[in-house]
Amino acid sequence: MNEKIKLGISACLIGENVRWNGGHARDRYLTDILGQYVEYVPVCPEVECGMGVPRETLRLVGHPDNPNLVTSKTNIDHTHEMKEWARKRVETLKKENLCGFVFKKNSPSSGLYNVPVKNFKGMPQKKGQGIFARVFTENFPLVPVEEDGRLNDSKLRETFIEQIFTLMRWRETLSRKKSMGNLVDFHTRHKLLVMSHSPDHSRMMGKLVADGKSLPAEDLFAKYETLLMTALRLKTTLNKNINVMQHIMGYFKKQLSPDEKKELLEIIEQYRQEYVPLIVPVTLFNHYVRKYKQPYLAQQVYLNPHPIALKLRNHV
Repeated sequence: MNEKIKLGISACLIGENVRWNGGHARDRYLTDILGQYVEYVPVCPEVECGMGVPRETLRLVGHPDNPNLVTSKTNIDHTHEMKEWARKRVETLKKENLCGFVFKKNSPSSGLYNVPVKNFKGMPQKKGQGIFARVFTENFPLVPVEEDGRLNDSKLRETFIEQIFTLMRWRETLSRKKSMGNLVDFHTRHKLLVMSHSPDHSRMMGKLVADGKSLPAEDLFAKYETLLMTALRLKTTLNKNINVMQHIMGYFKKQLSPDEKKELLEIIEQYRQEYVPLIVPVTLFNHYVRKYKQPYLAQQVYLNPHPIALKLRNHV
């Protein structure tokens, strides 16, 4: 990467003292590890729309699909001002070229999933979404989003980070020229990565690229981006990764010695049985790519989708 990835983030997660009690919710993984590779654009809906620090806590009340944002004790309704601010804020964020956003879990303004909403009988239902989070996702439907609590799950963390790094590379492609050559180059390098998330999307994207000359460039690139980001939201699995590995082995069938092939198959089987993480077979494949100078595989993002220092494949 030539520059850091731009990510939106709930300001409290990077240590800003903006929470209702004057504190923060700093996440060390986000600041100290992922923070080495990203530039954060902090957002605090409550503070930015005019609420003070400290302040009365807020809650969502009403129907989960369209709740009101009210103060917990005094029942002051802040729904209108929050929605008006959110609509203006997303317009400024469109200029930031964000490749993702990390939201604060359970926040009535920023929670993505299962935010408590009190119904009209006063019973909480964990079916809501924060007011700002909803406006953001409606305006940026293809931008990867996640919340801090879910990023503790190794599979969800890997999925999200693969998305943001891939979107960064896609944006770099778009910054050059919307040409068939650039699209074919991007698709070629990302083919196995997409396959590891969704073989079906991989086939659809291959057909789209093959028929690309029949479409206007704007339509072609827009359809490709939709398929790309939709595919990467799907989790990889043992079977999908093994399918990719078997595909990769086909490029070595005339080069691997019997012992090398045996070792590779043994490692893949150990991965299948979850005795070793994904990094083990991938490291061996990278070794053979260098040893046998495989030009097609050397450019495959699947084998190096993000900095190894993030250790994402050490746990999946």
